[in-house]
Amino acid sequence: MTIMAEEETQTPVWDDNWAARAQCAAAAPDELFAKGAAQQSAKTICQRCPVVAECLADALDNRTEYGVWGGMTERERRALLRRRPDVKSWATLFKMARADEAAAGIRRES
Repeated sequence: MTIMAEEETQTPVWDDNWAARAQCAAAAPDELFAKGAAQQSAKTICQRCPVVAECLADALDNRTEYGVWGGMTERERRALLRRRPDVKSWATLFKMARADEAAAGIRRES
């Protein structure tokens, strides 16, 4: 399901079919499953991605162990999960935040 902002011209607030729009879709898989310091350069791909939150929510909800997802390394995701064990669904949390932004008229870059 894709939630659309009412005021914007068909700009998705949340895109459940995010993988097709991901900036990394054309990247070599080895770039995103890098080790060590190379992970930092892999994260730069995520900085331009229009679906970075959807990607991160999917990785957190599914406890994806390897690779850079949603702009976070595996270590960063594990730390976030430890800090917020109360979150049952990251996708729901992020969707609510996006809906609040849309209601407040905060524009996202896509």
